[in-house]
Amino acid sequence: MPDDTALVGAVRTALREHADPERAAGMQAYLKTTEPCLGVRLPEVRRVARAAAAVHPPRSVAEVVDAAEALWREAAFREERYAAQAVTGLPIARGDLRLLPLLTEMISTGAWWDLVDGTQPRVRELLVDDPETMDGVLRDWARSPDRWLRRSAVIAQLGLKRHTDTALLTDVVLANADDPDFFLRKAIGWALREYAKVAPDWVAAFVREHPLSPLSVREATRHLRT
Repeated sequence: MPDDTALVGAVRTALREHADPERAAGMQAYLKTTEPCLGVRLPEVRRVARAAAAVHPPRSVAEVVDAAEALWREAAFREERYAAQAVTGLPIARGDLRLLPLLTEMISTGAWWDLVDGTQPRVRELLVDDPETMDGVLRDWARSPDRWLRRSAVIAQLGLKRHTDTALLTDVVLANADDPDFFLRKAIGWALREYAKVAPDWVAAFVREHPLSPLSVREATRHLRT
């Protein structure tokens, strides 16, 4: 059995062994999804994926993509999608641009905040490893008809702190500043709030100088002195 196939089977089996029907009902209600849940907490899903990969290690980026695609596209439960995202974070593939088509698919077909935001660390890693390519990708995403790609462009630099590219951040935020969508406005505030932790003066000036929604401003300035 190919390692990617064995990995997928091991993940599925382990997730079902950790199922908690009571938690599953609450999880499904919280996420407002019709997709069935097993009730496995996200940290445990990630632990399961890592453990399965340790026993059935992918030998190439292609095998990582194959395993993650199978978990994502054939998911019977939402946790299998979380596991697919965890698999894309395995060291052998981390930061590799060959993940980009699958990450784009996860964002567009996931089409909800938990799944979309779950790709963010992987997108950030691609940006760090190949900033020239990803700069153009994110600027394109920021203008996509797909609101989830736009949200992903806005939050892509979360965690970069002082390494944040402010020119890129400015572009993706202003491209979406007028959009009435709640998830975009929240994302703008989130991205600016996180950068404010290391550059509060920059964020304060940005908020003063650019027209943003009240929600974005409130989120961006939550920890700033007013």
